[in-house]
Amino acid sequence: MPKSKIAVTIDAQVISQVDRLVKEKAYPNRSRIIEEALTEKLSRMDRSRLLRELNKLDVGFERALAEEGIAQDTTEWPEY
Repeated sequence: MPKSKIAVTIDAQVISQVDRLVKEKAYPNRSRIIEEALTEKLSRMDRSRLLRELNKLDVGFERALAEEGIAQDTTEWPEY
């Protein structure tokens, strides 16, 4: 995947922690740790959004809808 360079301003204390992890060889460089952190954060946000949308569903309505579809489907299934 192509990468782009950007300039960001980050708190000095956070950079110190990042630099410590790079020095300890937990990550090869600053870019890698920041990219992984951003990727993880975006993934969490996506999961949170999905959970919020799922919570909007009416469980009773969804169950009735599913059972209605199953009842119709079973009458059309061949006997084995």
